Amino acid sequence: MKLKCLAIVLATTLASGICYSQNSQTAVLEDFKPSTVNQPGQEYPQVNSQGYARFRIMAPKADSIKVSLGLGGRGGTRLTKGADGAFTGTTEGPMDEGFHYYHLTIDGGVFNDPGALNFYGSTRWESGIEIPAHDQDFYALKDVPHGNVQQILFPSKSTGTSRRAFVYTPPAYGTDKSKRYPVLYLQHGWGEDETAWSNQGHANLIMDNLIADGKIKPFIIVMTYGMTNEIKYGGIRNFKIEPFQTVLTDELIPFVDANFRTVANKAQRAMAGLSMGGMETHTITLNKPEVFDYYALLSGGVYTPAEFTGKAKPKLIFISCGSKENPTGVKKAATALKDAGYNAVSYVSENTAHEFLTWRRSLLELAPMLFNK
Repeated sequence: MKLKCLAIVLATTLASGICYSQNSQTAVLEDFKPSTVNQPGQEYPQVNSQGYARFRIMAPKADSIKVSLGLGGRGGTRLTKGADGAFTGTTEGPMDEGFHYYHLTIDGGVFNDPGALNFYGSTRWESGIEIPAHDQDFYALKDVPHGNVQQILFPSKSTGTSRRAFVYTPPAYGTDKSKRYPVLYLQHGWGEDETAWSNQGHANLIMDNLIADGKIKPFIIVMTYGMTNEIKYGGIRNFKIEPFQTVLTDELIPFVDANFRTVANKAQRAMAGLSMGGMETHTITLNKPEVFDYYALLSGGVYTPAEFTGKAKPKLIFISCGSKENPTGVKKAATALKDAGYNAVSYVSENTAHEFLTWRRSLLELAPMLFNK
């Protein structure tokens, strides 16, 4: 988005730190600061207290640059080239709070922003920006005891290779060698991988803060890649759950139970996932009710009472989404399950859509409900 400061008020604009949005004429506060997920020492991209994002790309030989993040031009922000060869621009309106992926289109080619850190999403490493959230304290890095996130490689006979997972262990895991822990298997969304919940989701910090506040029973989280083949963008219809189900239930879970101090039974095991990971959770929990006792779909569809016919009741069914997604459907699904005698809970994240603040908040709500039955 391009911003115009009116010539007749330019002097007062510079003094007061305010300019006006091109389309809405909304006052834009000039209190921009570098995004918290910028490359070290990089000033751009920047965000302000209202949620606007500003970009500056030095590309003197380029003719046009568009940022995929934004509200204008079919979801993008067009930058304007200055005399110094730098392209600058600000989103036409405030962005939703939380984390967003984006990339640059420079003269038709797709590139990452050299000022921002990269995160795996949309089936590629993309630039990321963090719009400060009013409730960001729950996933902030605080001076509290911290758990450990470690990479593991586990053998997978079904895929003929070693596969990767990340395991979060609570702060006390390394000191009290006699204690065993429940486990949450937490899945990422389409186009992401096993790094997403730690990097974009701050799952470890959410857990650390909840544990420090005495709000949850500490548990282990296991995060692994939710595909066994590389399906290209747009080919999700070709995804088959059975190969990943085998990896998860027959290979990863036994490996984790053998190598970590877990409570190795369904009553102390949960599965949750966001978006595509919710679809995986939905299918696998119904296919393998003997494996998990806590189910959670985060922007990942719903369960119906009919799907549980002939199956043992899980201890918890948690369904969530953002208020800009399908809150009515989520609430109705939870009500139908409760009316049928199931322990079902719905949660709607206010003023968010299909994005990581929705899922961070969902984990915050879900975690205290796990392993208390």
